[in-house]
Amino acid sequence: MTDLRDFIHRLPKAELHVHLDGSLRPETMLELARETGVALPADTPEALADHMRADDDADLEAYLSRFALTLAVMQREDALERIAFELALDHAAQNVRYVEVRWSPVLNTEGGLSLEEALEAPIRGLERARAETGIRYGVIVCALRHLDPETSARLGHLAVDFRDHGVVAFDLAAGEAGNPPGNHADAFRIAARGDLGRTVHAGEAWGPESIREAIVECGAHRIGHGTRLQEDPRLEGYVCDHQIPLEVCLTSNLQTRVAATAAEHPVRRYFDLGIPVTLCTDNTLISGTTLEREFALAADALGFTAGELADIARTGFESAFLPFPDKVEMLTDFDDEVEEMLEG
Repeated sequence: MTDLRDFIHRLPKAELHVHLDGSLRPETMLELARETGVALPADTPEALADHMRADDDADLEAYLSRFALTLAVMQREDALERIAFELALDHAAQNVRYVEVRWSPVLNTEGGLSLEEALEAPIRGLERARAETGIRYGVIVCALRHLDPETSARLGHLAVDFRDHGVVAFDLAAGEAGNPPGNHADAFRIAARGDLGRTVHAGEAWGPESIREAIVECGAHRIGHGTRLQEDPRLEGYVCDHQIPLEVCLTSNLQTRVAATAAEHPVRRYFDLGIPVTLCTDNTLISGTTLEREFALAADALGFTAGELADIARTGFESAFLPFPDKVEMLTDFDDEVEEMLEG
């Protein structure tokens, strides 16, 4: 397994599902809290990381409640820029070559920022990280299920306005049960008319009907999580036939109780069926994970081999919301590197 851990580290990776507001460095969160007078439940990075990790949550709603603390320190431009910069640096240190970072700028306006400022600041941080490390990035703007469709439409227009400034896709997130994706279909039509990629959180706290609605009503190109897809064999077949990628977050799914154990997670089934699957962190702070750990967990609990992990990593680049020439370039580089790694 030591050799496999080294292989995972050296493997070029793409991260397609990570939330900015769930992926702060604990030491940064403490520093920002001191600057802004926000009270936190711990005063050391180690203790704060332990408190923020969602291992004892009962469901998705409990998991999401932890974001109140992170968002409290994410209401200034300098904080947003720093958090995005550090997120990209941390991914680059794991040999992540491309990262798609998602958040809902509407949640960063409580201190007076405009939606545009709440989007521009993290993009500046990501661009700084690209200049420093070479990591490429894309931004995904999230609408939120529990907010009104008019707010989602505003966010859709915002995403389109930034189409040539880092934004690559539009998403729907937040509490899933009882909040069908179709309620926000107008926002996805705005994104589609603006030539943006579309992904939707679905099949996590709600069943396969949520996945179907995400595809039919929102035109989703990818599905965030998709864990409960197996409950509908016909839909599972459709997703496989049309090669709709799933953004799989193993640790997060355990914490939200959508999978009882890692060994029982259906990603092995989906992979064996031929459904495109990627491995993602969801939230590095709240899930207490890294992309390397997610790959290692897939190997340890589900028996994925080095070659299969390489296939999953390649799917990450294939499924990225990248311009086609950039995708071809990254896939060519990936194939050259991994061929040498596997032969060695």
